[in-house]
Amino acid sequence: MIRRFLLLLTLSISFLSIPTLVSAEAAPDFTLSDVNGNRVSLADYKGRPLILHFWATWCPYCKKLQPGLERLSVEFENQGLALLGVSFREDEGVNPQAALTERGHSFKTLVKGIEVARLYGVKGTPTTLFIDSAGNIVGTTNTSAPDDPVLRQYAMIAMQKTAN
Repeated sequence: MIRRFLLLLTLSISFLSIPTLVSAEAAPDFTLSDVNGNRVSLADYKGRPLILHFWATWCPYCKKLQPGLERLSVEFENQGLALLGVSFREDEGVNPQAALTERGHSFKTLVKGIEVARLYGVKGTPTTLFIDSAGNIVGTTNTSAPDDPVLRQYAMIAMQKTAN
């Protein structure tokens, strides 16, 4: 009886740690500006897998996660994977792009993204979505661990959907 329980528990934990694609839903289109006023739209990334990272400069968990996201985007850049930040709930006068640059990151972030966060059902930071080249959300996570295997697994799913 105990062995059976332990086997079921082990299998359950194994399945929980592997992200699966239950159903892909279309990522809502949006347009926001970067800190320089340049307009960027989700449609600008059509045809490419995308990591869409909702964050804030004051969020210590975002700061912890971002090196891992940047590594993923650089590693799979040749396969088209892009990384785009959406900053929201910022204090007045903060420059999110400058904060990223100071941290050694080169990915672009968009600002004043509270309405886009609502559109995507984002409740807090960090929230990271993985979107395939057809514009479908194939994974969402709130992890702050930069080496969490879920990040790579969702990126692979997004790129695999792109290859199909």
